[in-house]
Amino acid sequence: MGNLIFLSGQAAIDERGQIVGPGDIDAQIDQAMKNIERALSAAGSVVERIFKITVYLTDMNHFESVMKMRERYFEKPWPADTTVGVSALALPELLVELDVIATRP
Repeated sequence: MGNLIFLSGQAAIDERGQIVGPGDIDAQIDQAMKNIERALSAAGSVVERIFKITVYLTDMNHFESVMKMRERYFEKPWPADTTVGVSALALPELLVELDVIATRP
């Protein structure tokens, strides 16, 4: 696993531990991705090195926002992805949680 980075449980929680964007799926995706960018940077990698992403959604009606996330944060060929509908996440205000696997250069 030397060059692999596994990030799990990335959600819309800012650096102060506050939930970002209650009720706003796009704001929550953006915060989760900010957290991912920060964690990857600390591990010596970048978003472009993500090759697998798992998305957990509390409402599958937000799937279109997940598709838009691809275009905002990734380039073709897209990372492999799985989207899973869940009944709840760790905190009731959370709408989305992301897990990613990336490589170090």
